[in-house]
Amino acid sequence: MNLLLLLLIAQQPAPAVKVDSETISGLGARNIGSAAMSGRIATLDAVHEGVRLTIYVGSASGGVWKSTNGGTTFKPVFDKQPVQSIGAVTIDPKNPKVIWVGTGESWMRNSVSIGDGIYRSDDGGDNWTNMGLRNSEHIVKILVDPTETNTVYVCVPGKLWSDSDERGVYKTTDGGKTWTKVLRGANLSTGCSLLTMDPAHPKTLYAGMWDFRRRGWTFRSGGDSATAPSASGLFKSTDGGATWTELTSTSAAGLPPKPWGRVAVTVAPSKPDIVYAFIEAVPPLNALYRSDNGGKTWQMLDRSQNMIWRPFYFANLIVDPRDPDRVYKPDGGLIVSTDGGKSFSGIAGGAHGDFHDVWVDPNNTDNVITGDDGGLWFSYDAGNKWVKNENLPVSQFYHVSVDMARPYNVYGGLQDNSSWVGPSEFPGGITNHQWENMYGGDGFWMFADPTDPDYLYAEAQGGAIGRVNRKTHEVRSLQPLPRYQEGKLRFNWNTPVHVGDNGAVYIGAQFLFRTKDHGQTWDRISPDLTTNDPDKQRQEQSGGVGGYRRWESAGHAGRRENMDECRRQHHGPAQERVGLVSRARPFQHGHDLRDVRSAYVRRHAALRLQVDRLRGDLDTRGGA
Repeated sequence: MNLLLLLLIAQQPAPAVKVDSETISGLGARNIGSAAMSGRIATLDAVHEGVRLTIYVGSASGGVWKSTNGGTTFKPVFDKQPVQSIGAVTIDPKNPKVIWVGTGESWMRNSVSIGDGIYRSDDGGDNWTNMGLRNSEHIVKILVDPTETNTVYVCVPGKLWSDSDERGVYKTTDGGKTWTKVLRGANLSTGCSLLTMDPAHPKTLYAGMWDFRRRGWTFRSGGDSATAPSASGLFKSTDGGATWTELTSTSAAGLPPKPWGRVAVTVAPSKPDIVYAFIEAVPPLNALYRSDNGGKTWQMLDRSQNMIWRPFYFANLIVDPRDPDRVYKPDGGLIVSTDGGKSFSGIAGGAHGDFHDVWVDPNNTDNVITGDDGGLWFSYDAGNKWVKNENLPVSQFYHVSVDMARPYNVYGGLQDNSSWVGPSEFPGGITNHQWENMYGGDGFWMFADPTDPDYLYAEAQGGAIGRVNRKTHEVRSLQPLPRYQEGKLRFNWNTPVHVGDNGAVYIGAQFLFRTKDHGQTWDRISPDLTTNDPDKQRQEQSGGVGGYRRWESAGHAGRRENMDECRRQHHGPAQERVGLVSRARPFQHGHDLRDVRSAYVRRHAALRLQVDRLRGDLDTRGGA
């Protein structure tokens, strides 16, 4: 009888195992790196405390990091906060323990993450308090009055994808307890693009205002075209923001006529009558402008490629604190002028590129720190040579996957930093050297080939998928091609890719493709899943005032209409399931890549949620 009972029990189906966040809630987090490639640095500030240099670094999606030894080591100080995208970091000029952080990166590419306002720390970053502006989403600059440090100004570009009222210039006189908007845009898509202060007369301020909007299929900076109206402008206040005067081509001779796009402005600290402004205007008037009389008159100066290129992503100016004629402009390359902006030279050297901020040591202006898409770089000879310490693990993983090896390996594609493979554990701990670069470009999806462990699939931007030999690094391009005279295939910047358990590979443009022979041939297994709307296929013509090519947006068209089809594909059989989730943001803590087995579970849940959110937001965001 007992034997019969045991047999009956054994034949009963096992109950389904529930796997959710509670299942993994007890697992500890561990950092598996890597800091070799690092990631996008959006902002930084530093101060001398005795003989030591204290540095605060704001990462695009990796939080705030602090060094008390000039960059030899860093520790994260913002990890306990609910957001990790940083747009501004400012140290109180009188008390170096008081730190202000504006959340939400403001270099408005197609993969920026959002913040939830402005934070203050009174103990050097050990503890933080959210001081408000919770709906700002992006903050680009924080200025503290050096004569009265409870007076703080905040430059808020505002929401990228929709209209919002919480944008412009804000001021507090009580250390952040209350805020007043002292400068607002002329419409709900115009916010503050950069803010600067005369340090000798801190009530004198200059503000750039920027009219912008990103949609799933296009981006505009300024108006919808080179002739459309734009609310962008340049403003000056001499009474601490109580009143403002707009500087235009009629009121300030030498400035270009409207319309404008993004505006960057900065005062020369050692000679504040000198003001520099980069203005995105209709070519050939988009250029660097200089005023020698506090903004009354201006002269157009440099308009080299690294001055005018991609202002939505590069719009910052930094003047040497001792030399008013030495000006730094972060761009694709880092450039500097030593003649007051008349000419510029490249000083990027061997640094990664795509620069965003520069700090110049006021005690020795040959000492310069800069942040770019590849991390933090130090120069001790004014930019002739650069050093990277490879100790900031703030890589932005767009996607990660794991294989079935023991211990398992982690595969991931990084923003502007290629595709990498690293172990989940290693004797003595995982170091930078255990991570291996396998593919180029902006890295996105990356999978081990389930049918052959010697190969993997990796993807760069625009659907540039390849099959890579793990041992020899030999690469074979696999990207599907259009039919004869068909026109281009519209691959997304972040093109969806999936590898099935049986080795079948799926990739999506406006059509869904499948290969069963490692990319030797492709089958087109769906019709056009978009509306094929020509008005949403003009990425090369978008950009607004500047008219620059918006190549990184290509392939975003028709997102709303193909979302249902993507969801149906996603819920199909495992060997044919396709994760067509567009514009998934990098992990908020992608710099840690903590315990990838649990992260992998969280990612799939997050992507499912992302689909639902996008589907609900498309009406207001105009696409994902």
